[in-house]
Amino acid sequence: MPPHLIYGLVFVLSEALQELQKKFGNEIPRFNGDDSWELPMPGTFIISGDGIVRLASVDSDYRRRLEPAALLARLADL
Repeated sequence: MPPHLIYGLVFVLSEALQELQKKFGNEIPRFNGDDSWELPMPGTFIISGDGIVRLASVDSDYRRRLEPAALLARLADL
């Protein structure tokens, strides 16, 4: 199974949203290079050299992102 599916970092558009995207000319499967209607969720991760996840920030609302100050503060803690 691809990592993005294992970690749940994608979502599948509903049929209604698929139709809407088609009306806008956004053929998501063509962009994906397959027949899926999957879109990624944006995320920010800090993974240390020993492979430990030190920070993980993922939000299904693509408009909400980790504040740069929070990222820099976590990096400073390391």
